[in-house]
Amino acid sequence: MFKIISKWIHRYFSDEEALLLFVLLAASLIIILTVGKALAPVFFSIILAFLMQGAVQRCSNYMPHKVAVLLVFSSFMAAFLAFMLLVLPQVWRQLLTLLNEAPRIVTEIQKSLLFLPERYPELVTEEQIRQLSSVAAAEIGRAWQWALTFSLHSITNIVALLIYLILVPILVFFFMKDGNYLAGSLTTYLPEKRDLMRRVWTEMDAQIANYIRGKVIEILIVGAVSYVVFVFFGLNYAALLAVMVGLSVVIPYIGAAVVTLPVAGVAFFQWGWGSEFLTLMIAYFVIQALDGNVLVPILFSEAVNLHPVSIIVAVLLFGSMWGVLGVFFAIPLATLVKSIVNAWPAALEHASEKSHGPPEEQES
Repeated sequence: MFKIISKWIHRYFSDEEALLLFVLLAASLIIILTVGKALAPVFFSIILAFLMQGAVQRCSNYMPHKVAVLLVFSSFMAAFLAFMLLVLPQVWRQLLTLLNEAPRIVTEIQKSLLFLPERYPELVTEEQIRQLSSVAAAEIGRAWQWALTFSLHSITNIVALLIYLILVPILVFFFMKDGNYLAGSLTTYLPEKRDLMRRVWTEMDAQIANYIRGKVIEILIVGAVSYVVFVFFGLNYAALLAVMVGLSVVIPYIGAAVVTLPVAGVAFFQWGWGSEFLTLMIAYFVIQALDGNVLVPILFSEAVNLHPVSIIVAVLLFGSMWGVLGVFFAIPLATLVKSIVNAWPAALEHASEKSHGPPEEQES
């Protein structure tokens, strides 16, 4: 056993660059776990600047770099302020209203579901329906308590929000403007020979950039289309439900199934088992089908294909470590791991061939 481990270590860590990359990854993980909350504005700003770097590069083909940065940054700030001033207050009001109405919604749904034990007594009992309703009511109570606690601690939340509102835009601007300079300053501390790091970074940059940008575009499109559909049908809490549907695409397979419950619950409470309910749900499932079969292949045609099991494991793992942010970045982080696993052996073999040379050269 010791011999096998020794061979494995010698294979993957005999090269000094591989060892340095491992140390850098371990140090980055330790920094995130220990001081990640304190440096959260910095990490968040880097991610936003990374997302907008593609737009800056395209605009730089037609104008000076600084002008391109100002144009993209101004567009980002305008969209951000529009969301904060127009969308977020409406969503928050609808959330509080929905939490107030939630007990009545659960009661109505419970009354409608009680006919199931009469028709299908071998599948479900009246006691199971009541237990399910009790669990739903308890979860709604916890959600309402969280909203009340959030409001009571509004001063602390406002201070934290102001810090983000001031620091993040400033950091985003400088990361966009001086990103190449900052990256060049960091690379001066790295060895000149860094083929492995270059391979990992090239693959990670292409795949993760495509994924994150595509996911943001998917959230905006799915959320906007859902809002238009919900408003067209006159569904209550349209803004809140549209935001939920848009954010659900962050978690493939699971998110769409989970967000269907509140959409169906609100629609059923509003219309019952009528034609409006059926029409809305058909339109909702059409949106989900178009998202999965048309939008996703277009946006992620160049992204790394991960197995569904890998996606679910990544969501569970990183979500348990970093909460909502871990869920959002689960697939990019899994892509990073896959990029390293793919690039590491290939780069080591390439480095070994360069150091030893072909057999003909060695014989000569």
